[in-house]
Amino acid sequence: MRLILALICLALSLTAVAVVETYDFVSDAERKRYNALIDELRCPKCQNQNLAGSDAPIAQDLRREVYRMIKAGNSDQEILTFMHNRYGDFVLYRPRVTLETLALWLGPAVLVLVGGGVWWRLSRAPRQAANAALSQAEEARLRAMLERNDD
Repeated sequence: MRLILALICLALSLTAVAVVETYDFVSDAERKRYNALIDELRCPKCQNQNLAGSDAPIAQDLRREVYRMIKAGNSDQEILTFMHNRYGDFVLYRPRVTLETLALWLGPAVLVLVGGGVWWRLSRAPRQAANAALSQAEEARLRAMLERNDD
């Protein structure tokens, strides 16, 4: 029983080996800048996870790079531009406004408006087929056809 309990404790303690990154900052403002940047940048490997919450090796490298750039005196905009140039629009949670991003944001709305316009136009079209009356000859032919099918 003691062996099983020891194995369970050993297995549970393996999760406590997680790496905790500690960086020294000169001021609290620098630490806040760092945290804001790693919250704003997306991990290139992970789906919809920021650098702060990702354990991927690439996220660790990018956090280290952000720290290095802050220490080198780069502005937030310079850091974001560097990351964008290197990893593309995906790395930014708030991508820049370009023709492609406008198409992504406005495209669905335009499609819904076009679809609504087509539906409205078709629903207001005159229904000539439903309102057309049959001539006496057509009515006689229709009755004859229906009587043949009843037999």
